[in-house]
Amino acid sequence: MTEPGSAEIRVLVVDDHPVFRLGMSALLGSLAGVTVVGDAEDAEAAHAAVDAHRPDVVLMDLHLGEDSGIEATRDVVRRHPDVAVLVITMQEDDESVVASIRAGARGYLLKGASPDEVERALRAVANGEMILGPKVAARAMAAVTSGRTAARVPFPELTDREREVLDLVARGYDNTTISRRLVLSPKTVRNHVANVLNKIGAPDRSAAIVVAREGGLGAD
Repeated sequence: MTEPGSAEIRVLVVDDHPVFRLGMSALLGSLAGVTVVGDAEDAEAAHAAVDAHRPDVVLMDLHLGEDSGIEATRDVVRRHPDVAVLVITMQEDDESVVASIRAGARGYLLKGASPDEVERALRAVANGEMILGPKVAARAMAAVTSGRTAARVPFPELTDREREVLDLVARGYDNTTISRRLVLSPKTVRNHVANVLNKIGAPDRSAAIVVAREGGLGAD
């Protein structure tokens, strides 16, 4: 990880929108002491880029096509504990903030952040600090002062897509119906179901339905 006073912060930009990746890379590349070592559009490409370039900071969107940025964050932090993840997203709900921090992100910004806010957050997480953007911090403070707690995300070990699939399984839909509803191929649905069973520790589909309903999924 880059230490305070070091000459360079190496950054990887992960987002499924090419225009955003280009714009953010250009902004970061214009900052003193910051080098953009690459970009990626999905979780698989992000993991390969982190392995290849070992950046100090990964800027991570939460929605990467069918992939979950929260799951990608968890995997990056697990595989490379010295890499700081700074989430930058359109999502400002409490659940996304909590899930990101639990996954290991060191910062959380909204995409409407100013260039100065992005630079400040980048340098903070590179130096081992935790930082929330102004709007996110205001929401967090409001939640604390009002005595509220963020709603629990059911099955946080699942990606957003896997949680959708499990919800439909819990509703009693078969794979063919799920594939039509989510506009996915039957093979992709089968893979998602297999991953879900493994992650939640269910031996079969019937057991998964029970676990899912106990966790609050599958309700009409």
